[in-house]
Amino acid sequence: MSQLLLQGGRVIDPAAGLDATLDILVEGQLIAAIGPALSAMAPTAQVVDCRDMLVLPGLIDTHGHVYQYVTGRFGLNADQCGVRSGVTTIVDQGGASCITIPGFRHFVAEPAATRVFAYISAYLVGGLEGHYYPDLYRPDCLDAAATVKSALANADLVKGVKAHAEIGGFARWGLDVMKIASKIGRDAILPVYIHFGQLWPKPESGGRAVNPDSIFNQVVDTLKPGDILAHPFSRHPGGFVEENGKLHPLVHEAVARGLKIDVGHGSHFSFKTARVVLDSGVIPDTLGADMHGYNTHVPSPAGTPDSHPDEEHSFLGRTQFSLVSAMTSMLALGLPLHHVVAMATSNAAKMIGMEGELGTLKAGGVADITVLDDKRGRWVLEDNEGTQVVTERMLAPRFCLRDGVRYDADAPQLPLARAA
Repeated sequence: MSQLLLQGGRVIDPAAGLDATLDILVEGQLIAAIGPALSAMAPTAQVVDCRDMLVLPGLIDTHGHVYQYVTGRFGLNADQCGVRSGVTTIVDQGGASCITIPGFRHFVAEPAATRVFAYISAYLVGGLEGHYYPDLYRPDCLDAAATVKSALANADLVKGVKAHAEIGGFARWGLDVMKIASKIGRDAILPVYIHFGQLWPKPESGGRAVNPDSIFNQVVDTLKPGDILAHPFSRHPGGFVEENGKLHPLVHEAVARGLKIDVGHGSHFSFKTARVVLDSGVIPDTLGADMHGYNTHVPSPAGTPDSHPDEEHSFLGRTQFSLVSAMTSMLALGLPLHHVVAMATSNAAKMIGMEGELGTLKAGGVADITVLDDKRGRWVLEDNEGTQVVTERMLAPRFCLRDGVRYDADAPQLPLARAA
């Protein structure tokens, strides 16, 4: 059996309370040992020098869009977002539905080198073109019983339910869609992941008038402990921050009820909003990159739309991001390294019900490992509002092991650092 020795890196595993300079010996698909100076255990092992690098449990991206081709321009290649970006596991958010989950399994999850799971869409059509066609997402385009049946029959793949709480939907159908999505989650005994944001089409294109500040509390009232509120740092109204620029008064209550928070970075991430939320004492549990075909430079399939009508989905030319660059943004905002690592490892594993199996490093466990460069200097980070933040610490993916197989971080959409 082949042996690989990751030598001398800073090994951080929040689940195990581990932070030390150690070696990790990998044999085949498993971790054989973790400890100091392991070279004597495996004199013939291939040695990888990890000095000055972070060696972490395989990163888990809790918010991906990787139903490539079936969701049109929206879906990206799973391995470009995954192992080729230093990410060993990715959770597709709402691309597959009860109708299309067999195709997702056969054409995406099974052939991918990346470990792929799904939060099944509450909608019959899934995430076609990032909800480009709004009439496909009205209440009579959901089937709770069929979605529950599909989720239970594909329990190895489906780890939750994806739904939307945005002004466009509330303007047309109020809370009806959210109530159905909540029922799916309860009946399937799965967490529901809620998108907050101003998803196209906006209220002015038809429907009832909506007070954005009323959406958060209406949605929270439908949810159960363990459900996930996404996009706390969105620049759009209707979520965590009210139009007056202050934290919605029910956010702390929602956390106290047991609801979880996922950053879901995306192109609508705002440093200003993040500052309001964090300064109010609200710390997200998980990260999630939220990359898709409308907010990256990846070429789109022929014949798909040139752009998305929703500005939230449009790449405005200022930023390019990944899960690891989102980790850098969290550090720049002042979150501790250990919590940022936990967001993308142990906390993410809890979100998909795989705590102790993924998101941790242990002898005898699966050899899913991410190795990052941890650089010091001065770099400029910029969001799509044009807000700039200077950071003195930059994380960048070097490579990862997925089931013991090495993949270098060479994805073409990985962002380039910009010196201050």
